[in-house]
Amino acid sequence: MSATINSPIQSDCEVISNRRVGAYQHLTLAAPGISERVRPGNFVAISVGDSRSSMLLRRSFAIYQSTSRGPFGGTIEIIVAPHGAGSTWISQRAPHDRLNVVGPLGNAFKIPKDPVRALLVGGGYGSAPLFPLAEILRQKNSRVEMAVGASTAERIFAPVEGKRSVHSLAIATEDGSIGVAGRVTDLFDNSLSNIDIVYACGPMGMLKALTAIGERAGVTVACAVEESMACGVGLCMTCVLPVKDKTGVIKMVRSCVEGPIFDGDAVQWDGIGTIPPGTYGAPR
Repeated sequence: MSATINSPIQSDCEVISNRRVGAYQHLTLAAPGISERVRPGNFVAISVGDSRSSMLLRRSFAIYQSTSRGPFGGTIEIIVAPHGAGSTWISQRAPHDRLNVVGPLGNAFKIPKDPVRALLVGGGYGSAPLFPLAEILRQKNSRVEMAVGASTAERIFAPVEGKRSVHSLAIATEDGSIGVAGRVTDLFDNSLSNIDIVYACGPMGMLKALTAIGERAGVTVACAVEESMACGVGLCMTCVLPVKDKTGVIKMVRSCVEGPIFDGDAVQWDGIGTIPPGTYGAPR
């Protein structure tokens, strides 16, 4: 399930605010021209470092929230988990600094025309792009349940906002510091009763496990995959993964252009990082 967007633009965006939220940094950027095009599931690619930087590849971040009006002419919000040199550099930007941003990129979550019973599943800060999706689904009179998981309580993103955004919220942490002790997929006990569709964003292992649960329950799982997307526009080919098309042919597709939203049952989870036998164009 996917939905296309308008052509992205490149812009130097001013940092309006940068604040700590648990284990993450929450950045708000002035992004007129980008913000009004955003749909749930889209992402942006941000240049790292200054003109002297050796970090040539952009870093991609899902868009948490966007506004098309206001004193800054439109804003976008991203959640950054400081990890490597690039994400750490971005997480340290101060108000009035500028970041070179390309967006919005990728496809978007497809919204059903009629009310549904939806389950939104997020891992760590992967839950961030699910909040605007929840808002749209509720506006269409859908029942929205959310389940979020992480290693510790500090890595559960915005649990209070989650409770306000959906009809029910379940939390799991691997260390048991908040919610149920275990992984977020443990919350479903291998079943998806009374659910019409699942939307998920988080680590690939979580998406794979959710897809298997969905297949057993006969429920579609729309997955926002976490692949390294360096350019964001389909040129560098660093984010390819094997996906089966509607005719049953496995093809290596670009997460940043054809994705990042895929039907989970189309992704060849066990073949990620390889070219599975029988893939279109592969040597025989």
